[in-house]
Amino acid sequence: MIRVTPSISLDPSELDEEFIRASGPGGQNVNKVSTAVQLRFNARLSPNLPFAVKVRLEALAGHRLTKEGVIIIEASRFRSQTRNRADALERLIELIKEAAIQPIKRRATKPTFGSKQRRLEGKKKRSGTKALRNGKPDLE
Repeated sequence: MIRVTPSISLDPSELDEEFIRASGPGGQNVNKVSTAVQLRFNARLSPNLPFAVKVRLEALAGHRLTKEGVIIIEASRFRSQTRNRADALERLIELIKEAAIQPIKRRATKPTFGSKQRRLEGKKKRSGTKALRNGKPDLE
């Protein structure tokens, strides 16, 4: 089991890895060896994720999420396959950790009496300044 948080862990059988050819640096190695990793994780069908985490995870995944609820993470940052595998898994774990944090609900507050007074004083001062601009000039 892959530990994500103290309450969430993933079964390695839920992860599907596919190796593809990477672009970028690597010389002849890039043309011969499939070093990039495409990690697939079906978030909707995962029995180890609570429903609330699944919903937040799908929202956070963005363009990496397919219509079927599969999260696809591509890793080709490194030249070796093992480092790319570790990188893809690490990025998935970070995404799930971020989704596991429950957002704090905003509590509506009322403006204080003093802040209302300061706002009204500022409005009076500003309107007074503008009122002086509209007067006709004295020709005397």
